[in-house]
Amino acid sequence: MRNGGRTGLVGVMVVCAGLAVVRAQAPAAGVLLRVGGSVARPLELTADGLARLPRQSLRVHERDGKDVEYQGFALGEVLKAAGVAFGHDLRGPGLMQYLVVEASDGYRVVFALPELDPVSPDRTVLLADRRDGKPLDAKEGPLRLVTPGDKTHGRWVRQVITLKVGRAS
Repeated sequence: MRNGGRTGLVGVMVVCAGLAVVRAQAPAAGVLLRVGGSVARPLELTADGLARLPRQSLRVHERDGKDVEYQGFALGEVLKAAGVAFGHDLRGPGLMQYLVVEASDGYRVVFALPELDPVSPDRTVLLADRRDGKPLDAKEGPLRLVTPGDKTHGRWVRQVITLKVGRAS
């Protein structure tokens, strides 16, 4: 339970949200990230596929108080590439959608989809592949979720392998 020991609590949140709790399979060789569930275009992204997305940088305070800069991709942009609706198209039933982010060890966190809308200027959740200009090490990466404003860092997920969109009933 290297991701903070909160797997049980998050699992309860996932079940309450109506998602069948199934441990994600590790991506196939060369695939860094799977995006699936209720998306128009399920994706298996390699490093080359991710490189086609716009890059961003975020300067954040880590749990230990250090300031670091992460580089990567806005999570909302990754979801848009899979055909998830945002902005003015995220209305009505779309507001009942959620995202489950899963790490290679089975740790999961949940976001309401409106939290990730790229139109929102107040916060960007980053799917990072670099820290202070260097690739993430094996303990953190190859992909890590950086969630500014999440004071307990419970949704700063290391070793992200799967994004799954669902709909609350």
